[in-house]
Amino acid sequence: MGLVLVVAPAVQAQEASSPDRPAMVRRIDELIERRLSDENAQPAPLASDAEFLRRVYLDLTGVAPRVAEVRTFLADDSAEKREQLIDRLLNSPAHATHLANTWRRIMLPGGMNLEQVNNVVGVQNWLRSQFVDNLRYDNLVSELLVATEGDQTGPALYYTALDLAPEKLAGSTARIFLGLQIECAECHDHPFDKWKQTDFWGYAAFFAQLEREEGRRGMNALRIADRDTGDVKLPNTETVISPLYPGGIQPASEELGTRRMKLAIWIASRDNPYLARAAVNRVWGQLFGRGIVEPVDDLGPHNPPSHPEILDELAEYFVESGFNLRELYGTLTRTQTYQRTSEWHPEPAPPPELFARMSLKSLSPDQLYDSLNRILNRTPAQAAGSPLLDPQRQAFIARVDASSKSPLEYEAGVLQALTLINGADITEASDPQRSALLGGVDAPFLTEEQQIETLFLATLSRPPSEEERKACLATLESRSPGERGKQLGDILWALLNSAEFAFNH
Repeated sequence: MGLVLVVAPAVQAQEASSPDRPAMVRRIDELIERRLSDENAQPAPLASDAEFLRRVYLDLTGVAPRVAEVRTFLADDSAEKREQLIDRLLNSPAHATHLANTWRRIMLPGGMNLEQVNNVVGVQNWLRSQFVDNLRYDNLVSELLVATEGDQTGPALYYTALDLAPEKLAGSTARIFLGLQIECAECHDHPFDKWKQTDFWGYAAFFAQLEREEGRRGMNALRIADRDTGDVKLPNTETVISPLYPGGIQPASEELGTRRMKLAIWIASRDNPYLARAAVNRVWGQLFGRGIVEPVDDLGPHNPPSHPEILDELAEYFVESGFNLRELYGTLTRTQTYQRTSEWHPEPAPPPELFARMSLKSLSPDQLYDSLNRILNRTPAQAAGSPLLDPQRQAFIARVDASSKSPLEYEAGVLQALTLINGADITEASDPQRSALLGGVDAPFLTEEQQIETLFLATLSRPPSEEERKACLATLESRSPGERGKQLGDILWALLNSAEFAFNH
């Protein structure tokens, strides 16, 4: 009979106890500019309001802004409008949905087939509920690590998605939550880092006593329990490896609870030097396209950070804030470093690890679909809490999903190109008979210039340049009035297939 784990009540991150945010914002910018000065480089100027607006919407909510939201923001003259927008987006339901999409892809990378759909949807819905409540990040990780069952089966489904295999769970949790690629030491000592094979299997031993209890009905009845027995051995030997925290320390004999409980307590404790650093580095990577340590899941002396002081001080700030992810996103997006333009003249720009400008980041499949969905004026599937059960969405994502782990590496293949050129969603969006956007701009009280501007605001979140405006007007004037709808559709098709639409910049 397995041991039943009892999870402590969830605790929300306390924004009222946050440390000095303005001071942290200034400190980040100061350290970035100091490094640029050392390299004889200058930072790029701040992004325009339109560039910042689209960027922060995509980064915090996963979808480009609506036309009305663009018009309102660009017309606002207040000095605080960027900070006010950040706070509004962070407190929106769309932010929780976007974080759930992002972290679910981290936890369960790869495609989703019919056999995996329950696992993936369960993890997605569980994550979203935690982000809606702004659960402390250390509590979120602990809750995942000691999962058994209950009304929220997401954590248990994460375990079953990895087959309850100690080696898979060790590699996944260390990479995601500790920023350590200890799975490289599964078969032999790590070739570059300090990890030995015994370190890997000692960490895997924390997951060696798991079992799935059968005999219950329904998805919510899934149960993961901990047996009293179960060990791991070094491959091809009979050598049993006892549980070891990263760094080779054994749990103290007086520590109570299951192996997973002991691991959860250690991970959430101040004795763990990895959790906060891995979290802030990963969030930095999400916002800037690359981490202070890159790759974001490979922290260690073999891979030094580009800005060690920022990593150290930001990790300490995160701990002092109560592991408040919302506060972390709010702090980083307020920096001038984040708000700089992606443009650089003349090229070449300083290397991306200096963060002199914002990097161009390819949109994730979710961002691309949701932004297109907004243009199509469809009711978002996530409003019902189950975006992953939308077959149209899954078909689109399967066609455009690239293999690259980095948003700075654009790997659009032939299938993605064909999907954007003549896929069903693009065809619907640019068809004047079916497109909600084209139907809206075809109002008799809108001038041609206003129609063109609306298409640009809907797709690129900015008005057209003078050159673009003239080119679009020339296109409309080249056809008869009866073909005006088709010409507007052609302009919209071109915008949707532009590099500017496919990138967050």
